[in-house]
Amino acid sequence: MADRVVSARTQEQEMLADTVRSFLEATVEMDSVREASLARGAIHRPAWEGLAELGVVGLHIPEAYGGAGYSFVETAIVFEELGRRVVPLPLLSCVLASAAILAAGTESQKARYLPPIASGGCIASLAVFESAHDLSPLATRAVPDGDGWRLSGTKRYVTDASRAEAFVVAATTGDGVGLFFVQAGADGVTVTPTPSLDATRPLGEVALDGALVSEDAYLGGAANSEALRSALDAGVVALAQEQAGGAQRCLEISVEHAKSRFQFGRAIGSFQAVKHMCADMLVAVEHAKSAAWHAARTLEDPEESPIAVPLAKSVCSDAYVYVAGEMIQILGGLGFTWEHDAHLYFKRAKSNSLLLGSVDSHRDRLSDAIGI
Repeated sequence: MADRVVSARTQEQEMLADTVRSFLEATVEMDSVREASLARGAIHRPAWEGLAELGVVGLHIPEAYGGAGYSFVETAIVFEELGRRVVPLPLLSCVLASAAILAAGTESQKARYLPPIASGGCIASLAVFESAHDLSPLATRAVPDGDGWRLSGTKRYVTDASRAEAFVVAATTGDGVGLFFVQAGADGVTVTPTPSLDATRPLGEVALDGALVSEDAYLGGAANSEALRSALDAGVVALAQEQAGGAQRCLEISVEHAKSRFQFGRAIGSFQAVKHMCADMLVAVEHAKSAAWHAARTLEDPEESPIAVPLAKSVCSDAYVYVAGEMIQILGGLGFTWEHDAHLYFKRAKSNSLLLGSVDSHRDRLSDAIGI
């Protein structure tokens, strides 16, 4: 199965994966990831600046708006490599925000808002959720005020909220759901960090107390509800790829330890129980890779995407949490120490399983999509 997944990539896509992996291995030491997790909200600047120079931040953004003009499959490949290193970077936030602008913005809005995001010069995030990671009816309101709009409400679970310079905010208008480009430093906008399990991906609340934005900040208007779902699906696909990459790395750590840790004169990997654990982990990882890759390839397919996207989130979330937990069991006491990388992956796995919708909410989407 692994060969089939890999062979589905083009030579150029394989080169992209190799380039990003080599760059991250050379740039990101896991000790620096632990240090960044202590300084909640910190960005691994060398990695972020290097990826921006490589054009990774704007990979999926059309060239007309400052990006590289590739499909979302290439962006998904990058996220798989990022998942292997749990690097504290705001790329997911930028992908969510840019996907919303691409789906909802006018040509002039795209030309204005996307180039700074594509270059890595502007960190933007999507502010949607108000309750426990589901799209319940929005309480945030946007009302016309002169030549602009006033926004009031509170957004929760906003990724990279404390380090974002702008937000794409979902709010209800008289015509349904509207998406608005809001500067983080605008009057009436207050950002409060939220304690979270995974300190390498900080969350926060964005409170809007009558924040005034211009008419041009209203992204297009008419199809904002569909644009919002499109942006969230892009984020879910990116997250699924990250989960697959993280699960793969957890498996590698487990196998390396099983080969090198000796008890009773034998490598623990020779014990049948450990063999079975690693085999089950491998099955889960390959299942996750296949689901994530399928979702990335069908993201723009209106018939297949409603099934593939929630399926990928469900499968990859369960696989990552399971494999990260089994890794700790194989590592034994070593897996519970701060100095080992295991806790970074486990925290990321558990946090990601709730981000952009819980597993249960995506299974509900999946059951609706297939009519059961």
